[in-house]
Amino acid sequence: MADQLSPDEKFNLITRNLQEVLGEEKVKQVLQERELRVYWGTATTGKPHVAYFVPMSKIADFLKAGCEVTVLFADLHAYLDNMKAPWELLELRVKYYEQVIKAMLESIGVPLDKLKFVKGTNFQLSREYTLDVYRLSSMVTEHDAKKAGAEVVKQVEHPLLSGLLYPGLQALDEEYLKVDAQFGGVDQRKIFTLAEKYLPSLGYAKRAHLMNPMVPGLTGAKMSSSEEESKIDLLDSKEDVKKKLKKAFCEPGNIQNNGVLSFVKYVLFPLRGGFSIKRDAKWGGDKVYSVFEEVEKDFAAEMIHPGDLKASVEVALNELLEPIRKKFESPELRKLTSEAYPDPSKTKAGGKGVKRTMSWLHPDWTSEWARSSVWRSTDYKIMCVIWYFRLT
Repeated sequence: MADQLSPDEKFNLITRNLQEVLGEEKVKQVLQERELRVYWGTATTGKPHVAYFVPMSKIADFLKAGCEVTVLFADLHAYLDNMKAPWELLELRVKYYEQVIKAMLESIGVPLDKLKFVKGTNFQLSREYTLDVYRLSSMVTEHDAKKAGAEVVKQVEHPLLSGLLYPGLQALDEEYLKVDAQFGGVDQRKIFTLAEKYLPSLGYAKRAHLMNPMVPGLTGAKMSSSEEESKIDLLDSKEDVKKKLKKAFCEPGNIQNNGVLSFVKYVLFPLRGGFSIKRDAKWGGDKVYSVFEEVEKDFAAEMIHPGDLKASVEVALNELLEPIRKKFESPELRKLTSEAYPDPSKTKAGGKGVKRTMSWLHPDWTSEWARSSVWRSTDYKIMCVIWYFRLT
């Protein structure tokens, strides 16, 4: 298909449904000469959810336009972002992400042989990359680093230095992956502008940036891996999908912050080229839409009931999820899932096998107290234990 498209047609396919493009002229210039090289990175933190179909549908567009696409599993970023992924789970999380992302792409008919998959730590720990991290750190101010990561890096009362490094590393990835453009959500815009500002100072080219809109979650806010009620997991059962969609924010006639409607726009239409509303004949019967704007118009006019919209999305979504569910029925992938995301209720407080001890006391004190009659008093022991847990 790509061979039959003109550079302008490729550009339109690459940029359709995007919220913003930085460096349009650069993209057009490259397309006049050769195929565009693009990368999409994902930090291997929480379990991917159905909103990941939004970037997957754009990756499908990129491939149709003839782009050379790299998918980066950013394991080091997952650790740097307030340790969202513990160091001991990084490798397992990468394996899980690779399996589930590939399953998603297969479910929407994307040929995997046209994609390149890269793990961040395969190049981010090299001598050259590390030196560039130091070079970049000598140029980027604390203010710029904090501002760049404000919408992506987890914000805490006492920020860690690792979170300030995160945006710079993402900028460097563009050079080390040898791409023309980086693709991501519009929430990463400040990281993208940091890359445009500082990479030329290192002698590297300024890249273009392609930005997807942020799709509302089921509660009306941004869909998040850490907010269970705002997302549908890729491995959720049909019953769970029905239950979560039933609770989803979808007011009659309201097209703002409507996660159900957004899924139709950014996933179902790009992938299928149309959408069907399934409903009883007494309510008008089934209706097929070929353009999203007509769906939006009818919903705003309350000609589509929220219940019918949810039921129709449920059918389409389960068709996308079923191949993924089946793939993860294998014992190997079930084991991988449980190891990469261990049940918190089955792990000990304080981390993996960590014991709570009185080691915060000076050794001489503990040995002396152990021999004393005061310590042998039950009331005193209880008091010390209470104060210990308050302090820790």
